Amino acid sequence: MSDASYSLAELVIVACAEAWRHDGEVMATGIGPLPRLGTALARKSFNPWLQTTDGEVYYASEPVPPGKRVASVEIEGVANYDRVFSALWGGRRHAMVGPVQLDRFGQANISVIGDHAKPKAAMLGARGFPGNSISHPNSFFLASHNSRAFVPGEVDFVCMAGYNPARYLNGRAPAGLDLRLIVTNLCVMDFGGPEHAIRVVSLHPGVAFEEVQDNTGFPLAQVEGEIPATAAPTAEQLALIARLDPNNVRATVFKDNPPGDRRLAA
Repeated sequence: MSDASYSLAELVIVACAEAWRHDGEVMATGIGPLPRLGTALARKSFNPWLQTTDGEVYYASEPVPPGKRVASVEIEGVANYDRVFSALWGGRRHAMVGPVQLDRFGQANISVIGDHAKPKAAMLGARGFPGNSISHPNSFFLASHNSRAFVPGEVDFVCMAGYNPARYLNGRAPAGLDLRLIVTNLCVMDFGGPEHAIRVVSLHPGVAFEEVQDNTGFPLAQVEGEIPATAAPTAEQLALIARLDPNNVRATVFKDNPPGDRRLAA
């Protein structure tokens, strides 16, 4: 049974956790507070084989909360660059990343906005996105679902491989290309539409498909029949999230920490 008094952040954490439900023993990397808490919730709820780190250089026996350390960390092993890259290149990692732009192919951008030669804004650079995208599964979290994030055409600078045959080397998709879930402040999507088209699989309570489509720069597919509501957190999940996030970092992600069911905000 769900609890009506949950925040949008808590709804998103539960949705993010589902990305790792069937992964078994892999390195789970959630970039940002909510995906990170999603890995923790998945590990403590239904996939105890997930490997999580302290966010620095160690594998920890228990998920480490974001923010200020509130307890000592029990170390299981080293998670230095060598160990991380061994897992990464071997496909034994599933990351949930937060790009600035995403296009209909799942190509992601964290580098520049505008022309690369004279950008309007310069950000992180491509960093590990190229290798990650062809080596292991990737999912996405975007906190603000709008057409600046879900862009028409291609992203301004392609940092991550996607389902775009025009960019395949020798006409073949990379062997490790595996794009899975997209979680936003409006809905949950995947790449299950025709030819890997992005598809809406659930709508957050109080959100209509038309609103999602109006805030997306390309046509969206949708599951057959009526699109279900994103599953609300249970009372047990909310209690567990509170223990996993004692600093309440989750309340800082969305402005004013809105409710998960927007109909309750009126």
